[in-house]
Amino acid sequence: MSQHVRPALTMLFALSIITGVLYPLLVTGIGQALFPAQANGSIIVRKGEAVGSTLIGQPFASPKYFWSRLSATQPFPYNASASTGSNVGPLNPALLAAAKGRIDALRAADPPNDAPIPVDLVTSSASGLDPGISPAAALYQVPRVARARNMSEAKLRELVKRYTDPRGLGILGEPGVNVLELNIALDGLEEER
Repeated sequence: MSQHVRPALTMLFALSIITGVLYPLLVTGIGQALFPAQANGSIIVRKGEAVGSTLIGQPFASPKYFWSRLSATQPFPYNASASTGSNVGPLNPALLAAAKGRIDALRAADPPNDAPIPVDLVTSSASGLDPGISPAAALYQVPRVARARNMSEAKLRELVKRYTDPRGLGILGEPGVNVLELNIALDGLEEER
């Protein structure tokens, strides 16, 4: 029996060192050397202070900011330690009620805006942490933000266009607007005035 146990324990120890220590150190070293910003969480720093990550959405409630997609994480929105969707199916009345509530809230926040509301403003993402919205969702919010900041809509549309990320490799996914980056740029514009 000992002739089988000793080699098994030796292999367990060797593979534990290789896969549990050496491999993670190698991958971490390569990540830090080649992609340091991404390996460290894609942190956004403003005025020397970390304000968020390009990978995780944040809630914005003030009318002077562009609003993110809904988050279904618990116990609070955009909880990065509880990434999850709502698990509410398309035929579930709770999904319809939540979407209707969000539509009512968007209409109440911007009564003159009678444009169709983009779907990503009334539904949550699968992860509950999406940092971006569609360009249509950002453009829908331009009139409200322009009024709240006393800025021209044309200037805000140009800002949205500048912060719209294209499809990956020109063909993958859809264009998107990172809400945190857009709102930081918006604050920067206001500080310049």
